[in-house]
Amino acid sequence: MNASAQRPAAQAASAPGGRQRRREKRDVHGWVVLDKPIGMTSTHAVSVVRRLFLARRAGHAGTLDPLASGCLPLALGEATKTVPFVMDGRKTYRFTVRWGEERDTDDAEGAVVAASVERPDAAAIGALLARFTGTIAQTPPRYSAVKIAGERAYDLAREGETVTLSPRPVNIYRLELVATPGPDTAIFDAECGKGTYVRALARDIGRLLQCFGHVAALRRTRVGPFAETDMISLEQLESLCHRAAAGEASLAGALKPVETALDDIPALAVSRADAARLHRGQAVLMRGRDAPVLQGMVYVMAAGKLVAIAEIERGEIVPKRVFNLAGLHGSVGR
Repeated sequence: MNASAQRPAAQAASAPGGRQRRREKRDVHGWVVLDKPIGMTSTHAVSVVRRLFLARRAGHAGTLDPLASGCLPLALGEATKTVPFVMDGRKTYRFTVRWGEERDTDDAEGAVVAASVERPDAAAIGALLARFTGTIAQTPPRYSAVKIAGERAYDLAREGETVTLSPRPVNIYRLELVATPGPDTAIFDAECGKGTYVRALARDIGRLLQCFGHVAALRRTRVGPFAETDMISLEQLESLCHRAAAGEASLAGALKPVETALDDIPALAVSRADAARLHRGQAVLMRGRDAPVLQGMVYVMAAGKLVAIAEIERGEIVPKRVFNLAGLHGSVGR
């Protein structure tokens, strides 16, 4: 699935007279699992990686706060069609809570809104964790991307408006106390579902312990199928880009196949003829006694290439999202 890069995406062509002409965007398809640095917004990360690859289309699978680091999956080209599958996956975090202060942003950036001299011990913290495991009702932070009457909550909060958000169900599959480096801090690991705010976890645990708390450090270690071992730093990407410019490396090495995002659904192989029908949006009948017995969502492959995301309905493969076969045969470089 990964296309090859014979020449660097970041290399600019020169126009007559020494002027550089505008670099052309390319059809680049795949996932880059960025180890996002602290201080960078997710939107900025998308624009930087898109520029390095000269990709026509790019997006991310789940916002990571500027003060957080770690796993930010970036979709290029046809991979953008699989973003919902990654966003619906489980996420894991390691985070540090500082006790004694609750802040309006629920992280270290905000203003102090409540304080306490009380400090919890490990036993008191551990005794509470079961209450934050399973399906729980969680009120998102005031400074969050949740929409209120079409406006983002963080925009309203920054304008000084009163932000009132309703609790909503979220899934916490695992919450563990990892360490207590000192009386003021505790380190946790969490595995949670879509829509969970770690900052809200810190806030609510602090309130129950009557010591208050906020997130002092946050690192996302997994999003869906993408783990820490898949990550690449921005510095590594930029170095790879420079090496590609010298013909010493290939940017394709940083790309993961589009179908990596679809690990949680079955794969189905079809013939080239059936792939062509699916690509035209036509359903394909699963024929013969050797036809696989499948129901529900699948991703369809032909000759090792991703063709479509489809639904198996009454023995037919019904395409729901079709991928650009020609584009997937293209290359990252020229």
